[in-house]
Amino acid sequence: MTGIAMSTKVIGLMQLEDLAAFEDYRSRVSQTVEIYKGKIVSRGIVTDLFWNELGCNAFGTFVELEFPSQLDAQTWVHSQEYQNLVAVRSKAMKLTLFAGTI
Repeated sequence: MTGIAMSTKVIGLMQLEDLAAFEDYRSRVSQTVEIYKGKIVSRGIVTDLFWNELGCNAFGTFVELEFPSQLDAQTWVHSQEYQNLVAVRSKAMKLTLFAGTI
């Protein structure tokens, strides 16, 4: 698939710890995503966990982001704008964040 631009999804699985900190983080994070050409596609609450063969820690919420490229996603996650939110994010939740190219 050389030469074909492929978008990148970033998925976050979250276990909320502090709702006030979460609302603070949530109100600020989308601005950082947009700076790096990304968008929040969906946010939600987990209603059913059908399998957990990997033994992941419990999570109750999720987010799906989309970026034009893997480089854009990597640039965002390592950016100063996003890193400035890490302290409040760490207070707000436990997070598993991963990217995949589609």
